[in-house]
Amino acid sequence: MKIPVPDEILPADRLGHVHLVGIGGAGLSGIARLMHQAGVVVSGSDANDSAVVQALRAEGITVHVGHDAAHLDGVDTVVATTAAREDNPEIVAALARGLRLWPRSAGLQSVLLGKDVVAIAGTHGKTTTTAMTVMALREAGVDLTFAIGAEVEALGTNAAYGTGEVAVVEADESDGAFLVYTPRIGVITNVDADHLDHWGTEEAYEAAFAEFASRAPVALTDRADLATRTVGFSDDARLRGHDLVIEGGRTRFRVTSDGADLGTVELAVPGRHYAQDALLALAVGLELGLEPAVLIRGLAKHQGAKRRMEPVGTAGGVRVYDSYAHHPSEIRGDLEAARSLVGDGRLIVCFQPHLVSRTRIFGEEMGRELGAADEVVVMDVYVAREDPDPDVTGALVARAVPLAPGRVRNVPDRAAVVPTLVGLARPGDLVLTLGAGDVTALAPQVVAALEAADRRRGDGEG
Repeated sequence: MKIPVPDEILPADRLGHVHLVGIGGAGLSGIARLMHQAGVVVSGSDANDSAVVQALRAEGITVHVGHDAAHLDGVDTVVATTAAREDNPEIVAALARGLRLWPRSAGLQSVLLGKDVVAIAGTHGKTTTTAMTVMALREAGVDLTFAIGAEVEALGTNAAYGTGEVAVVEADESDGAFLVYTPRIGVITNVDADHLDHWGTEEAYEAAFAEFASRAPVALTDRADLATRTVGFSDDARLRGHDLVIEGGRTRFRVTSDGADLGTVELAVPGRHYAQDALLALAVGLELGLEPAVLIRGLAKHQGAKRRMEPVGTAGGVRVYDSYAHHPSEIRGDLEAARSLVGDGRLIVCFQPHLVSRTRIFGEEMGRELGAADEVVVMDVYVAREDPDPDVTGALVARAVPLAPGRVRNVPDRAAVVPTLVGLARPGDLVLTLGAGDVTALAPQVVAALEAADRRRGDGEG
């Protein structure tokens, strides 16, 4: 549901009791934490119980499972996820009672008022870049506010309210949210057409990023047409990476600023795209006047974000990873990173297409990128906030994978996916579950099934 941004966004301390519809999601859970830590009375609801819901309760926030108009008793302001439907009983009640009904972007902006905001946008990599920026700034002693679109293990959370002036936030473009913020520093990781269900055309999507860049006195990106300071591995970048090495699950490169050597960055995650993210995080710290050696030390402590090439477990000599990649460019980057990890084994990828509209537009390209794997399992489309389309299924993606037919499997029956993956995997292989939907729940099931199979083999040998 599209909820308009109000003409005036009040500070969070003037919103009264705030109720968040869809509080278990990555975006709204972060807003809930920030408001709660800032002293606002917060409650929320979500369709399902989850680890996030339980964590929010443990932090002192009232969270209901299921949606009911009664949850709005005593509430002054409702902040809702874009995934909420118009017939959601809490949305219906908020409108009927004349309560403030805001989109998540307005809710986050209300907490950011009065802060020096670093807003990190881009089609890909914004979660990782935000997490890296927070790690680097914290190492430099900055008591910052932050909101990230995923849980970050090294931080123990996805959001925290700091007492300092600086706020670092992930700025999502999917519904135009990033155009609500008023950043001091704007970061654009990259621009690669996506979310055309909202923007309509690639031109409109690009124009939105140009508008975002124009809103910030300092814009950091690898695109000269959008930047006040170019950052990357190209010859004309002011903050430039050199001598990139990716090996053993790690990434290393040297950095110069306007030709002056700043040192060598060592990352505990593999991939060229992570190196670019780290350069952007470093650029933010430099713009804030922080010492490069300290920032580089903080980047070395980044261990990855939840669902960003996240190791899930190892069983029977098979490693299992999970990642959020759902766009062709993200699939390409994660499969390149996985290749640096797999060694002599095979790369087995289980991909779940996300959104009917995205699969309709990019399905064939998704399939082509999956061809970098050795074995591919394609699930059915995770429809999320859209209605299903019988003409847009996982088969569309599977048909486009440029591997021999026996190495590509379209498995629309969710119950058959884990047995299929376990049947394929051999010691030395790496299994990667991939997608922005609920495919993530299958990764630990694969580990458990591999452990059970390994025990059965051991019992048989005994």
